[in-house]
Amino acid sequence: NLVHQDINADIANSMLAHFDKSVEKMLPIWSFYGNETWCMIGYHAVSVLADMIVKGVKGFDYERAYEAMKTTALNDHYDCLPDYMRNGYVPFDKEAESVSKTLEYAYDDWTIYHTALLAGNRSVADTYKKRAANYTNVFDTNMGYARPRYADGRWKENFNLLNTHGEGFIEGNALNYSFYVPQDVDNMIRLMGGREKVLADLTDMFEKTPGDYLWNDYYNHANEPVHHVPFLFNRLGMPSLTQKWTRDICRNAYHDKVTGLVGNEDVGQMSAWYVLAAAGIHPICPGDGRYEITSPVFDRVEFRLDPAYAAGGSFVIEARDNSPENIYIQSATLNGKKYDKCYLTHDDLATGGTLVLQMGAKPSDWGKD
Repeated sequence: NLVHQDINADIANSMLAHFDKSVEKMLPIWSFYGNETWCMIGYHAVSVLADMIVKGVKGFDYERAYEAMKTTALNDHYDCLPDYMRNGYVPFDKEAESVSKTLEYAYDDWTIYHTALLAGNRSVADTYKKRAANYTNVFDTNMGYARPRYADGRWKENFNLLNTHGEGFIEGNALNYSFYVPQDVDNMIRLMGGREKVLADLTDMFEKTPGDYLWNDYYNHANEPVHHVPFLFNRLGMPSLTQKWTRDICRNAYHDKVTGLVGNEDVGQMSAWYVLAAAGIHPICPGDGRYEITSPVFDRVEFRLDPAYAAGGSFVIEARDNSPENIYIQSATLNGKKYDKCYLTHDDLATGGTLVLQMGAKPSDWGKD
């Protein structure tokens, strides 16, 4: 979406061709050799298309994409989708992966809501805004975490935050997945008990994570559902902790050897995380146009923008006095003017310019407001 919008337009058109040929009338879930395998949860093609639309990618039919997104989200191939829409969550007595599915469906629904707003369709936007809030129905506010729930409303007993794979969750546990509300971080924080509790929980989570970041019960970088989590510190008013942990992950979870990736590459996501984080930016919520700023690994990164899509020729991130010790941002300027926000918008990047970060060895108050 930054440097190869033409390629992304081709991807969008391929997705729409898949939709046209699909016997289920579905955007691809996990397509292999042109056939659907159904081996992943959620319907995340809608989030990819929504992100392209929000960021102004040209070369595919927005209205056709919009209709395909809605049709996919209503498809009855999902055995648990009627229960999701009826109850406002996937019941655990109907589906062993109930909480993970509820959280991922709700995020995808939010991207359709946001796209409907852009399309000016208030009725569809209202429908999907309600569906996007379904994540609230699997948060046990007494506990402060997401928890499996039966169709009659009861919470699952004998609940353990860490040992929950297959007990309402898939490829993760309740600790990992409770932070999976990228579309509504502020309300997620409220449901989990407020800023101080969530800050303490996140800090504890990272401090208990093994230093090599291999598969574990805490911050499990080896699998994608937590890849946005280090950037949540920005949203909690502690950007120095985002800087600390992303630099640590870049240093210890990626290597130029056989064990260079801590988990399955999964069609490029593991490396894409590194490329963006090492450059100093990363989105929490694809579809909303916001990139979190973090500590760049590199002294200078230039995004060469396609002039057919972006007004600016390039966007540069420059880290002055950068080093393995100087990992904390002390101050910043954007195009020569003081900049105190810990995030950029896609429009900021597409306009072109230069973000200069002054680095230092100690945490600072930069970006807290």
